[in-house]
Amino acid sequence: MPSPAFRQFPLRRHRLAVALLTALPFVAAAQDAPTAQRESATTLDAIQVTAQRRVENIQDVPVSITAVGGEKLDVLGSGGGDVRFLSGRVPSLNIESSYGRAFPRFYIRGLGNTDFDLNASQPVSLVYDEVVQESPLLKGFPVFDLERVEVLRGPQGTLFGRNTPAGVVKFESAKPAQDADGYVQFALGNDGMFNFEGAYGGPLTERWSARASALYQRREDSVDNAFPGPNDGFEGYDESAARVQFLYEGDEFEALFNLHKRHMNGTARLFRANIIQPGTNDLVPGFDRDVVANDGVNFSDLETWGGSARLRWDLGSVSLYSITGYETAESLNRGDIDGGFGAAFLGPGNSGPGFIPFASESADGLPDHRQITQEFRLESDEWGRFDWQAGLFWYDEDIAIDSFNYDSLSPGNPQAGYAIQAQRNKAWAVFASGEYDITDRFALRGGVRYTQDQKDFSASVLEAAPFSAAPVGGPYTVHTDVNDISWDLSGTFALNDDINLYARVAKGFRAPSVQGRLLFASAAAVADNGGVSTADSEEVLSWEAGIKAELWDRRARLGFNVFRYDVDDQQIIAVGGGGNTATLLNADKTRGQGFELDLEAYLAENLLVTLGSSWNDTEIQDADLAVPGCGGGCTVTDPETAPGSGLYLIDGNRLPQAPEWVHAVTARYAIPVGESAEFYVYTDWAYRSEVDFFLYDAVEFTGKSMVEGGLRLGYLWNQGDYEVALFGRNITDTTRVVGAIDFNNLTGFLNEPRTYGIEFTARF
Repeated sequence: MPSPAFRQFPLRRHRLAVALLTALPFVAAAQDAPTAQRESATTLDAIQVTAQRRVENIQDVPVSITAVGGEKLDVLGSGGGDVRFLSGRVPSLNIESSYGRAFPRFYIRGLGNTDFDLNASQPVSLVYDEVVQESPLLKGFPVFDLERVEVLRGPQGTLFGRNTPAGVVKFESAKPAQDADGYVQFALGNDGMFNFEGAYGGPLTERWSARASALYQRREDSVDNAFPGPNDGFEGYDESAARVQFLYEGDEFEALFNLHKRHMNGTARLFRANIIQPGTNDLVPGFDRDVVANDGVNFSDLETWGGSARLRWDLGSVSLYSITGYETAESLNRGDIDGGFGAAFLGPGNSGPGFIPFASESADGLPDHRQITQEFRLESDEWGRFDWQAGLFWYDEDIAIDSFNYDSLSPGNPQAGYAIQAQRNKAWAVFASGEYDITDRFALRGGVRYTQDQKDFSASVLEAAPFSAAPVGGPYTVHTDVNDISWDLSGTFALNDDINLYARVAKGFRAPSVQGRLLFASAAAVADNGGVSTADSEEVLSWEAGIKAELWDRRARLGFNVFRYDVDDQQIIAVGGGGNTATLLNADKTRGQGFELDLEAYLAENLLVTLGSSWNDTEIQDADLAVPGCGGGCTVTDPETAPGSGLYLIDGNRLPQAPEWVHAVTARYAIPVGESAEFYVYTDWAYRSEVDFFLYDAVEFTGKSMVEGGLRLGYLWNQGDYEVALFGRNITDTTRVVGAIDFNNLTGFLNEPRTYGIEFTARF
C-alpha cells in the first residue's frame, strides 16, 4: 500500500509520467525528418547561458531553464512595458504587483509571495549582472540593453544562496567590447507614450573598453478621475534609467565595473472600488476602465542606484573571482486603498462608487536602504573529466520603512497614523559544486552550501491610526538566527550528439521573515508582541527529469521536463480580511507538480515559431490552518472554523497567484526584399488559467483566465541596421481583474490596457 503522502496524487503522478513519455515519439519523428527538407531551412543559433555560474550551452545544463533575448525581448517590451511583460511568456512564470511598476512579485511553479510589505522576502531570487537584488523595490529595474534573461526553475540554493527555493531570474547586460557598436530607439504611441532607449560601447585603449546605455519612458494619464480630488487622472508615469560599464582585459586579470541608476515617478497601483459583481467574478455591468472616482492622493516615487565590481584573476589551473555589489533604494508610494470616495456613514449620496464601509488611504516609504554583497569564488580551469567551483558569500542589508495612514474625509487628506520598521539582515555562506564525466556520455553534478542568516527587527507606532487596535508604543523587537544546508545532485546522459536526458534533485530554503504592519494590527495581534509576526524558515525538496534536444539539423530545439516538489513550513501571508491585518504564517506542507515545455523551430525558411507551455498543480496541506476571510462582502467557499468566526480552513487550496496552465506562442514570418532588406510580421500570444488572489477561495476573488496578444509589423533595411515597426500590445484590449483588496469592498485592479505605436531603431 502506498504511503498517505502519495495516495493523494495517484492520477496526477501518472499524468507526469505520460507527459514525459509522450515527448519521446516527437523527438524520434523529428530526428527522422526528410534530409531535403532539413537542408533547405535556416538553423538556430546555440544559446549560451550562465545558469551554473559558468558559460555553457543551454542544452547541457541539467536544470529547467528558459532564455529570452534579442528580438523577442524588444518585442515583448514594446510600448514601455516594465518587467511584468515577462509574465506568462515563460513556462511556469507569473509576475504581478499591487504597487504597479515599482514592486513586482515573481512566482515560479506556483511558489511566490503575495506580501506587499516593503520588508517582504520572495522565494524567487532576482540576480542582475551577478548581484542579487533582495529588496522587492530593486527587482523592477527596467529591461534594456540586455544580452538575455534566464529563468531557472526549481531550487538554486547551491550556487545562488538563500531565498531561491522556487528559482532564479537572471538578467545579463550587454557588455563592453573592443568592437564598437550601439543603437538608438524611439517610439511614439497612444496616451502620449514616448520611449527612448540607446546604448554605445567600444574601446578606450587596448586594454579598456566601455559601454553606456540609457532609457526614458513616459506615458500620460489614461484614466480620468470623476471626483474633484487631489488627482485629475491616473496611470501615467515618467521613468528613466542609465547604466555605464568599464571593462579592463589584461593578460591574467579582468575587471568589469558597473554603475546604474533608476528614477520613476507616476501613479501608484490604481484600486477600483466595487468593480466585481457580487456572487460572480465578472466585472459589474457598464464598467468603464477609463474612469474612476477617487478622493485619495495617488503617486509613486522611486529612486534606486548601485554599483558592482566583478574581478577575475587567471591563476593557471584555477581562476579566482571577486564580485562586490552595492545597492540602495528610496521610495514613497501613496494610494486610495478603498478605491472610491467618501464612506457609507456619511449618509446617502456620499458612499462613492458603490458601498464603501470606511475610507482607507495609506502610504509606504523606504527612506533608508542599503545592501552590500561580497562573493569570492574559485573555479577550475580545464581539469579534464572533473570541474569544480567553491566560494564564500557575504550579505548585509539595512532598511527602514515608514507606514502612514491618512484621513480622506478631511480637507487636505491629513496624516492620521504613523509607524516605522527597521531591520538589519546579515548572512554568510560557504559553497562548493562539482561535475564529473563518468563516461563520454554520462556526467554527474552536485553541490552543497552552508548558510547562516541573522535578522534584527524592530517596529514602533508613533501615531495611532483610527480603527486600529495598535496604540502608540514600541519598539517591538524580533531576533532570528538560523542556519541551513542546501544541496543538489543531477545527472546528464547524452543519447547522441543532439539529445540529452537529465534528472535532478535539489533542496533549497528561505530564511525567516518578519513583518510589522502595526498601523492595522488586530487586538489579538497587538497582544502578541505588538502586532509583529514572524514566519520560520521554509524548506523545499524538488525532483525533476527531462529531455533537451536539437532536432532537424538544428532547425528545432526542444526542452521538456516533469517535476514535483514538497515544501515544509511554507511561508505564507494572510493579508486583508475583515480586520485588515497582515500576518505571516507557516503552512505545514505544500505540494506541487507539473511539466514544462520549451519548443523553438523554423517551420519554413522564413517562419520561426516558439511555444512555451506549463502545467502546475499546487496544494496546501495543513488541516488546522485557518485565515480570515474577506471583509468586503465576498462569497467564501472554504469551510468556516465555527459559525460567525470569520476564519476559514484553507487545507487543500491551491497557492495564490498560481495558474494551473500557462501557454505562450510566438511566430515570426519574414519576406525578403532584395539582398539587404525584409518585411516581417511578428505576433505573440500568452494564456494563463484562472488564479486565486488570496489564500482562501472566494467566488469574487478568483481571477478569470486571460489571453493577451501582441502584433508587430516591421521593415528592416541595410542589413538590419535600420528598422521601422508598427506595434500593438494587448491588441484585443482584454480587461481582467488581476488582483484585489478584500477588507473594505469588492476592490480590484486590472491588467495593462491596449497600447500601440510606431518605433524606429538604428543600429551601428
